[in-house]
Amino acid sequence: MVDTTDEWIFTRTGIRERRILEPGLGNSYMAIRAAEECLTRAGVDSGELDSIVVGTVTPDMPFTSTACLVQEALGAKRAWGFDLSGACSGFIFALTVGAQMIESGRSEKVLVIGSDVMSSIIDYEDRNTCVLFGDGAGAVLLEPSPESEYGILDFINRVDGSGVEFLNVKAGGSRLPASVETVEKKLHYVFQDGRQVYKHAVTEMANVSLQLLERHGLRGEDLALFIPHQANLRIIEACAGRLRIDMSKVAVNIAHYANTNGATIPLCLYDVWVEERLTKGDYVVMSAFGAGFTWGSILIRWW
Repeated sequence: MVDTTDEWIFTRTGIRERRILEPGLGNSYMAIRAAEECLTRAGVDSGELDSIVVGTVTPDMPFTSTACLVQEALGAKRAWGFDLSGACSGFIFALTVGAQMIESGRSEKVLVIGSDVMSSIIDYEDRNTCVLFGDGAGAVLLEPSPESEYGILDFINRVDGSGVEFLNVKAGGSRLPASVETVEKKLHYVFQDGRQVYKHAVTEMANVSLQLLERHGLRGEDLALFIPHQANLRIIEACAGRLRIDMSKVAVNIAHYANTNGATIPLCLYDVWVEERLTKGDYVVMSAFGAGFTWGSILIRWW
């Protein structure tokens, strides 16, 4: 499609392959299947869910929300929910919102999903972006921890709207509704200034992760695992270096899935769980950076 090679892509991004959703199925198709497997593994009936929060920037439609479509498909009749738009930080933001629902005492079971069909907003004639993204979904179930010193311990989330010019989709909203002109100018596709995004992502992901560790008297070497957003292998390696974490303690699956936006961290969690890389008491930091700019980190003690 573009003038590139497998070697060029892999050496600059770390990506070998990615998954692309069949046209016409929509984001909810993946989100529902991730949710179903999550509930099955947890042994929880969908009727027990209190809330559903979906981190996504590629819903099936502007409205109804993906959360509504998931709720109907699961038969989660007593659950309410909504979509949360945080770009690549969407899952981190959604997870912290879900955690606070639990902490408030108003919810007992919150399903948090990160799901994006990035192929629907990528220009496959733009070499700067088309090699980076894939489609995917992942889900987690939040419940009150039986032991207060385990689970989600703390988080730091940030936004900086001055970053809008460096990573965006310009058209399709109320400012530039879809028209012949916006389509012809390819304004419905992702635009990215890679240099600026790289610089800010490395700095800010590392900063909030270090702040989080310091608040709890921890250092990078105290972590059993660092789970970063899978945007680019170079960004991941640079963040690990800033945190002084060996790459053997970093979750990396970008080679298989590419950047799936809101789904990267839950997909890593899926692999970590399957591979049994963590044991009770392990400290874990998850961190992401995305358009907006948005970024954040979560500190977890595995249970």
